[in-house]
Amino acid sequence: MFEKVATAPPDAIFGLNDLMARDRREGKINLGAGVYKDEQGKTPVMQVVQEAESRLLEKQASKSYLPIEGLASYDRLVAELILGTQHSRWQRGEGVVVQTPGGTGALRVAADLVAGHAEPRSKVWISTPTWPNHPKVFASAGLEIRNYRYFDAARNGLGFDAMMEDLEQGSAGDLVVLHGCCHNPTGVDLSAEQQVVMVDFLAQRRLVPMVDFAYQGFAFGVEEDAAWLRLMTERLPEVLVASSSSKNFGLYNERVGALTVLAESPKASAAVLSQIKQVVRANYSNPPNHGAAVVAMVLSDSDLRQRWLAELAQMRQRIQDMRRRLTAGLDARGVRLHADGNGFINQQNGMFSYSGLTRSQVHALRQRFAVYAMDSGRINVAGITSSNVEPLCDAVAAVVQD
Repeated sequence: MFEKVATAPPDAIFGLNDLMARDRREGKINLGAGVYKDEQGKTPVMQVVQEAESRLLEKQASKSYLPIEGLASYDRLVAELILGTQHSRWQRGEGVVVQTPGGTGALRVAADLVAGHAEPRSKVWISTPTWPNHPKVFASAGLEIRNYRYFDAARNGLGFDAMMEDLEQGSAGDLVVLHGCCHNPTGVDLSAEQQVVMVDFLAQRRLVPMVDFAYQGFAFGVEEDAAWLRLMTERLPEVLVASSSSKNFGLYNERVGALTVLAESPKASAAVLSQIKQVVRANYSNPPNHGAAVVAMVLSDSDLRQRWLAELAQMRQRIQDMRRRLTAGLDARGVRLHADGNGFINQQNGMFSYSGLTRSQVHALRQRFAVYAMDSGRINVAGITSSNVEPLCDAVAAVVQD
């Protein structure tokens, strides 16, 4: 069966981690993998998560299966977190939530749902660039992929006009993958005004948004980051949302996510849920409990919730501080990553920055200084710390000024 199987290329992100693991040099800097790191360069367990896990351990009485749709309290609380507690359509029964194995699992369940029940010619529109796994997930479900321009390298920012021009080629019923905030990999988001224009455009063209909402709380705050998503769910008849607890709860290896779907009526919503359950049952049957139980405990306890928001704010502020220090360090060395300077780094949101580094410069950083970043020039700003920011700036200056 496997005699003639060809070797697959390594994953762009995890392959970089493997390459770095084989590097024996001291002082390696990992700016590749999209995980949060603290000042010690570690991906920590949040204190509030540790407290919730301790409480769960004391009272846990069973390891029985969850239902196909997952932990009911988690599903409800996730809906409230992303949609708000007073969302009119949710209260009318027009929305459903299913717990999934991470945000990636939510995307795949959504892809299978669309592939099985959307218009036969429905296409999936994905930004250029995007998270490398997006096209793989949707293509694996048998969906046709189209791309829309997003990042304008000339201005090192959003190419909104080009984005809209490409999406005008979409047909009613097509799925448009949008990053809810903290666009991965660029860190460049739509302005509030552009978000309103986009929602109106989607409504007029009858395009359906598939919102990847993996970084809620990492741009401006939990409520602020949800504003665009809530606008979409109030104005558009159908919206799909893949959310994740990996980043804002630090639950990377617990694989906790959710697929939320808003439909035009309670009847349509119930039908969608029934079909999602068919997809899940044929795939992984039901999701794991532990991570979802942790999130549910934190969100349902007022003290734990406030402590979680405070910890998340500290994480967000640390990333913003590293952006400022990186910008200042490059400026001090006379390095300009863009013709207009380095200020764009501070204007981007979340963990990632499209740095403007070229592929050859990225390879030089890797070979000469053990600094690991994506070939595209995307860096994970959370991988920068007080102890490595100056060596990083030295390294960047060396490869840029050569």
